[in-house]
Amino acid sequence: MHIIVGVDVDSVFKALADPTRRRLLDALRAESGQTLGALCRNLAMTRQAVSQHLARLEEANLVAAVRRGREKLHYLNPVPIHEIYERWIAKYQRRHLVVLAAIKRRAEGGKRGKT
Repeated sequence: MHIIVGVDVDSVFKALADPTRRRLLDALRAESGQTLGALCRNLAMTRQAVSQHLARLEEANLVAAVRRGREKLHYLNPVPIHEIYERWIAKYQRRHLVVLAAIKRRAEGGKRGKT
């Protein structure tokens, strides 16, 4: 297990490995404080399946849940992702990353246009 300032990195990467969990994080980034029902509306899966994905995200500390009456509101916690960014990405100069990202976008755009 690798730990960065209280973050279990292995748990975070395992949680982020699943595309459904990434979609849930994107949904919470777009609108924080959503209920299970609201999150289920954009996914073609059962409430139980979404609950299991949310539980994995909570275990990795990527989602915080707060009870409000009978509702459970889910909030994105970006701290673990930020700490991973600080460890592996931030040491590179931003302008180099911007240039590389632009090259990648151009190369991928060129591929899409030819197929």
